[in-house]
Amino acid sequence: MKYLLILISFLFAMEVSANSPSYQVGFTQTQIGKESDRPVPVTLWYPTADQSPVTQVAENSVFLGTSVIQEATPQAGHFPLVLLSHGYRGSWRNLNWLATRLVQDGYIVAGVDHIGTTFYSHDKEAAQQWWQRPRDLTRTLDWLLASPTWQDAIDQHRISAIGHSLGGWTVMLLAGAQTDPVQLLAQYNRYPNPRIAAVIDEMDLTQKAPSDASNLQDSRIQKVVSLDLGLARGLSTDSLKALSTPALLLSAGIDIGDLDEKLETGFLAEHIPLLKRRYKTYSEALHFSFMQLCKEGAEAILEEESPGDSIVCRDGESTRPALHDNMYHDISAFLQQDVY
Repeated sequence: MKYLLILISFLFAMEVSANSPSYQVGFTQTQIGKESDRPVPVTLWYPTADQSPVTQVAENSVFLGTSVIQEATPQAGHFPLVLLSHGYRGSWRNLNWLATRLVQDGYIVAGVDHIGTTFYSHDKEAAQQWWQRPRDLTRTLDWLLASPTWQDAIDQHRISAIGHSLGGWTVMLLAGAQTDPVQLLAQYNRYPNPRIAAVIDEMDLTQKAPSDASNLQDSRIQKVVSLDLGLARGLSTDSLKALSTPALLLSAGIDIGDLDEKLETGFLAEHIPLLKRRYKTYSEALHFSFMQLCKEGAEAILEEESPGDSIVCRDGESTRPALHDNMYHDISAFLQQDVY
């Protein structure tokens, strides 16, 4: 009976998505905690009834942007909220494509830039306060729910978090996963990887969190989505087995030599209770397929600027737009499904 109810809920979510209105995308940026020792840059995408002026954001010589209306008036209504967490040395731009599509389907989306591990901020001291990453999202949620502009617009019973790469690791901590430095070292000594080792060293992930950050779970977040995360084997198996927050685990099937999905997302799927997770691998996706669309000729530009970086624009035989369509279908269906 439980599986039948899940199937009915899933089919209902697909029907709702197909019939839902399409909103224009409002866009604004701010910074919370400006006077604190860790201000958090926040990017907001939200439904609006405004029609113009339309501009492009996250557009450059390599990546395609999306159309938004900057500083638009928020649409009246009650909308689910999605929090976004970028990967190691990434930014809000990486999941801008996903945020835009979510807003068109009636979501409010808030993305943060995690100081110390963004494209624009390589600060080792800040990066080593790794527990601040999930706290950035919790602080953003606190701010939104206290804001006169946003508190009444957010459906507090439908709050989710989505993260790519290190962002996936971040949202798993929000879901209740906890780090285990002893397990981390044992696992990555068993399966050594130079790039993973560099991240562990830069973020000093062998240290324990301070006592007041030993549990970073935010119970207000009802669902999480992990997009080809890394560092999974540093999450304690006991905490994963006890996870109660539903999780969608999506991974890239083409190994780029850095993130073997069977040792990363597969590790989560192995230990999280079956009824609390969904697990899917896109066989034609690389780790960077979850990022924004690349322009024609982008690989050549990247390779000239920094040999090897062109990999961020490579996918398997399927095109990135087609992959994004499949990814969005799976994410949207999961977010609309009743909590199980």
